[in-house]
Formats: sequence, C-alpha cells, structure tokens
Amino acid sequence: MSGPRQRLGVVIGGRSTEHEVSVSSGRAVMREADPERFEVIPFGVTRNGAWLTPEQTRERLARADEGPTGHLGDDEGVGLLAYPAVLEALGTVDVVFPIVHGTGGEDGTLQGLLELAGLAYVGAGVAASAVGMDKELMRSAFAAAAIPQPPYRVLRGSEVDEPSMELLQEIERDLGYPCFVKPCNGGSSVGVSKARSREDFDEAVAAAARHDRKVMVEAAMSGHEVECAVMGNDEPEATGVAEIVPEAEFYTYEAKYVDDATRMIFPAEISPEATERVRDLALRAFRAIDCSGLARVDFFAEDAERIQIIEINTLPGFTPISQFPRLWQEAGVSYRELISRLVDLAVERHAEQARRELRREAQ
Repeated sequence: MSGPRQRLGVVIGGRSTEHEVSVSSGRAVMREADPERFEVIPFGVTRNGAWLTPEQTRERLARADEGPTGHLGDDEGVGLLAYPAVLEALGTVDVVFPIVHGTGGEDGTLQGLLELAGLAYVGAGVAASAVGMDKELMRSAFAAAAIPQPPYRVLRGSEVDEPSMELLQEIERDLGYPCFVKPCNGGSSVGVSKARSREDFDEAVAAAARHDRKVMVEAAMSGHEVECAVMGNDEPEATGVAEIVPEAEFYTYEAKYVDDATRMIFPAEISPEATERVRDLALRAFRAIDCSGLARVDFFAEDAERIQIIEINTLPGFTPISQFPRLWQEAGVSYRELISRLVDLAVERHAEQARRELRREAQ
C-alpha cells in the first residue's frame, strides 16, 4: 500500500491470571499483522502491573523466548502515571489493539484509559467491556433481551465467607447438584469448579472467591457446547457455529490452552434450525451489551428450542488456533485479514465518535 504505515500499538500481559494467554495472543497479532500496512509498537504490562516501553517489551519477549516461561516478568507496578516514557510512546500510535485478557484489561479499565487519551482501539467500549466481564451484569442484560440462560445465583459478602444452611438448602432446591461455581469477574475458566455435592460446594466457592469478591453459582447445562464469533459495530455479522469437545469433564483452562485433545467440530453437530437460532442469539447478545468490534458467544444447545447462553467474551483468545480466529477462518477470513478488519472497525468507531463531538460543538 502507498503512504505511511499505520502505527499499531499492541498492549499485552497484565496482572490477571490470563497474563500468559495475553502474551501468546499478542505475539500472534504482532507476528501476523500485515507488515505493508502496519508498524507494530508493543507495550507490555508485567504480572505485577509495571508498564514497559516498546523497547523493554521487545527485550522481555526475546528473553521469554529463551526461557521456560511465557511471561513478561514480575516487576512491581506503581501505576501508569509513573511511566512517562510509556505514555509518550502510547501517544504516538494511530490505533491500539488492547489484548490484555481478564481484569485490568478487558473489563473497561484499559478501554477508559484509551478513551481519555483520545485513541482509536480495537474491541468493545468501556460499558460493554465492563458488562461483558461481570457475569452478574451480563446476565441481567441477557434477561432484559429475553435471551435464554440457566438459573443462577450470585453470592457476595457473608454468603461467600460463611454460607448459611438456609442458603445451601436454597441452592440445592433451585439449582441442584451438580452445579458450576465461578468468579463473577474472570475468564478462561480460571477459578471455575463443578460442585457435585454439598461437600464440594464450600471448596468450590473458596476457589472462586480467590479471584473475585462475587461468586456465581449456576445450574449445570446439558447438550452440545457450541460457540459463535461475531464481528462488527452497528451491523455485526456472525460466523457459523462450532462445537467444543474437551476430553476433560468441562472446558477448563487446561482444556482451552494446554490439552491438545480438545476438539473443535465445525460445523457443530446440531440441526440447521438450532444453528440459525444460535447465530441469532449471538447477535442479540452482542447488541444486548452494546458490544463493538469482536466477541465470541458461548452456548449449550440441545435442539432449536432448548438453547441457553453461557457468556459473551468481548476479548476472546486471539492466537491463530483460538476459537474466534478459527471460526472466521472457516468463514473465509484469514488471520491477517481479521486483524486488518478489526482495526478498520476501530478506526470507523473512533471517527464516528469524533464526528458526533464536532456536531455537538457546532450547535
């Protein structure tokens, strides 16, 4: 292409338990972004929150290549304002791909920083990111949009620390065993357990509470575990539907990122009617939280009439073998083209916002 390349800032790492997943996704974006179109500028965040300059980030990535781990280090962070060189470098980019998974990255905090900096960025805005991360808020949005979902209950405070006998009896009556226990804020199935009995339940709640102050208890679902990818802004598009078949009892962190035995079946082994229903519900979920850019939406499907949503992920894993890119590859969109299209959507959304501000100032 003619003219100067776009300076694409790629933010990776972060303090969440998904740090290494973020680094892996970010590496892939940096490697596969069209070199004729983009000049990639990496920004790393260590596991304890220190921000790295582009030069330091490249050094840490090279070091990680030579070592046994895939993280960016454990330097203690003291807040982004303490890193003026990072802020200065961030101010020189044209668009940002914030690929920091989990809390502090896809929960609206990083998106808020980019909004305040006046930078175009890939993915959902502040509100959609926050709602998409907090399962309680997410499920409220789904309920308002009449999207079918399993029964659940959110625990907080003393209900997490010391569940009463009355609470345990209510959960057994309304949700039953087995049930799933998970942090309200989190991803990649970190902190998620399957409780099969009252004896399991306390341990499962404690495991989830290590990752968030709110804990969701959810009735177990049956059927095919399926996923659909969505991309767009005001007029989003949905891919076909894939089925996830882990060797583990459920889709754990290890099944997602470590266990090679996990299979993706495309198209999913569900009826054409159920497939179209999943695609429609995925688009409805995307709009329900006012999402933009990209998302992966997960469901359990038995047939066209019995489909329940699990969650929407506003920043899904983004390695070439992750489900979101693979679903688009099945739709004929290569990984490199996918990056370019997402950047185009980011620029489009940013330009639209700028036009609104100009119109407001002209009034």
